[in-house]
Amino acid sequence: MSRTPLDTVEHAAATPDVELPWAELGLKKDEYERIVEILGRRPTGAELAMYSVMWSEHCSYKSSKVHLRQFGEKAPENDAMLVGIGENAGVVDVGQGYAVTFKVESHNHPSYVEPYQGAATGVGGIVRDIIAMGARPVAVVDPLRFGAADHPDTKRVLPGVVAGIGGYGNCLGLPNIGGEVVFDACYQGNPLVNAGCIGVMRHEDIHLAKASGAGNKVILYGARTGGDGIGGASILASETFDDAKPSKRPAVQVGDPFQEKLLIECTLEAFAEKLVVGIQDLGAAGLSCATSELASNGSGGMRVTLDDVPLRDSTLSPEEILMSESQERMCAVVEPEKVDRFLEICAKWDVIATVIGEVTDGDRLEIYWHGGKIVDVDPRTVAHEGPVYERPYARPDWQDALQADDAGKLPRPADGEELKAQILKLVGSPNQASKKWITQQYDHFVQGNTVLAMPEDSGMIRIDEETGLGVALATDGNGRYAKLDPYTGAQLALAEAYRNVATTGARPLAVSDCLNFGSPEDPAVMWQFAEAVRGLADGCQQLGTPVTGGNVSLYNQTGEAAIHPTPVVAVLGVIDDVARRTPVAFQEEGQLLYLLGDTREEFGGSAWSQVVHDHLGGLPPKVDLERERLLAEILISASRDGMIDSAHDLSDGGLIQAVVESALLGGKGARLVVPDGLDAFTFLLSESAGRAVVAVPRSEEVRFNDMCGARGLPATRIGVVDGETVEVQGEFELTLAELREAHETTIPSLLA
Repeated sequence: MSRTPLDTVEHAAATPDVELPWAELGLKKDEYERIVEILGRRPTGAELAMYSVMWSEHCSYKSSKVHLRQFGEKAPENDAMLVGIGENAGVVDVGQGYAVTFKVESHNHPSYVEPYQGAATGVGGIVRDIIAMGARPVAVVDPLRFGAADHPDTKRVLPGVVAGIGGYGNCLGLPNIGGEVVFDACYQGNPLVNAGCIGVMRHEDIHLAKASGAGNKVILYGARTGGDGIGGASILASETFDDAKPSKRPAVQVGDPFQEKLLIECTLEAFAEKLVVGIQDLGAAGLSCATSELASNGSGGMRVTLDDVPLRDSTLSPEEILMSESQERMCAVVEPEKVDRFLEICAKWDVIATVIGEVTDGDRLEIYWHGGKIVDVDPRTVAHEGPVYERPYARPDWQDALQADDAGKLPRPADGEELKAQILKLVGSPNQASKKWITQQYDHFVQGNTVLAMPEDSGMIRIDEETGLGVALATDGNGRYAKLDPYTGAQLALAEAYRNVATTGARPLAVSDCLNFGSPEDPAVMWQFAEAVRGLADGCQQLGTPVTGGNVSLYNQTGEAAIHPTPVVAVLGVIDDVARRTPVAFQEEGQLLYLLGDTREEFGGSAWSQVVHDHLGGLPPKVDLERERLLAEILISASRDGMIDSAHDLSDGGLIQAVVESALLGGKGARLVVPDGLDAFTFLLSESAGRAVVAVPRSEEVRFNDMCGARGLPATRIGVVDGETVEVQGEFELTLAELREAHETTIPSLLA
């Protein structure tokens, strides 16, 4: 893109008729015209590069902003919120002077193009967001979705993604404590690789992305800037995949976890010595993002000399340097008298650090190259005042027919033997089968503070050794439910993550989300998005769990085929003492099994309808958020007071899936009795929400029943932990060996 002579601001003003490749950089004609209007002249090549990446869908949220405002407008009162939407990650107060920051983001398109590096750099990027808030990262999670499990390309994408996540996270020394793996043909050309991270700090250590104080120095530190990832996440994630347009598949970023580990320690030491005024990681849009956001959020302007940026490739043009998304880089604003000490710390950790500019008392972002001024912009117009689209949206004409195609009409098993066969098939289906082949590639226990990790309902980390204070995190989402009804589907994702946190004994506190959808230029997709956001905002308001931040990933679409709308919801919870946690596994024979909540005939979008009948239709389960809140209170109280020894939420696959998982994890069977008023099929396979199964010691049965009765929560005794089989009285019996064979061999055999 570089031209001769150097395309300075002065040159741009004198040559208004020079053609610039705005369309190749993903800008629309009216967007380019607006840039010209803002500047009062044509942009330089460097300015065009900055606007193109910062105004991309991935960075500017131009199609989603109008809907995302609901998270602020409907935010519930919550004293725990310390930093909300708008910063690198949200921060909440978890007590005892500790604050926790957490966030989930997407790296979907890069992970399809280059699975290993796409997934690895997704982990690296979310970890830097957490560092930038002033926190030490303590754990990661990875909600994943792939195409059909038996599709040949899944064998290419999945192992690479898993290796990338494991390789990067393990090298950083961060335990991977949770996530999901879902298979569905709708993700065939658009796998979803969402990555989350939790960080811990003291209240006084919170840092923000702002450049304040004229004369303060801007220091770029970390890896050298290279040609990898030029326009990567920002442009790659802002277009529908089309094999005919290779230009839309720029180089995916390349990660170096060992460099990132040094960056973490270097940054935390600089924080500890109070050397940093403001900080921003370099992720999507690279230097374009870091400089414009720091300047925009601060009290002045910024002057940067691009020649001082350490390069891996000396042939890079200034536009390429500004657009590069090379990993393991951060930008800090440091007072002049503290610069030498900051650079000393970087040298100690073998981290390259260079002063590339300073904060000015003006209101412009000015960037120089070879002595010429190549950027002169109001940083707010780059970082925060991009296009805002009110995209047309409409309920798709096929939605009514989809909902009318009720799963209740599907043929049910004729007898106990057929029911047994279907359950065995369900337990061994790719989505319900054990993901041990995947999760054993991650280190769950490094650092020694992991209390619970997959396949538990939520991961849990101890953050204070003396008191036992800990936090739990669960991520959930069901694209099949959201396809049937995106408003309800989003609330079901929220409810399940909320329930999963409570099941372990932690109190749900706050939410982050990763909203994965197809093209916003399709009114049907935009309707799905609008409904999902409305559902999530309403649900968070009702549950009192504010959205602290998150990510929108659009254009998850190949040609005309969009993925199912997939809002992934992460709920963070706090537990006063991790010693009182509740695991999924059955602990002791003779303990009584209780089903909490109401079971109805709800099979729309269910695992049974998918596995047995390859069917998607009807309505998803109903949501009752007040019931979810009550259930959570009971689970938390029972865990704290020692009334239950194991608990498992009921979701995909219904009661039988939960019982089988608890039995296999504990190595102890169960005898179940179908309650009055329910048939065995509905009892075992319904996916009604707001339910959990718990194991109650006999000594606690009266106290537990009294608590549930006093609070009005239905609690039905359905059996006992016993033996080496899962038996449903009068229907069938399956040995743990049979169940284990079905549950644990599916994924290895598919990926062998």
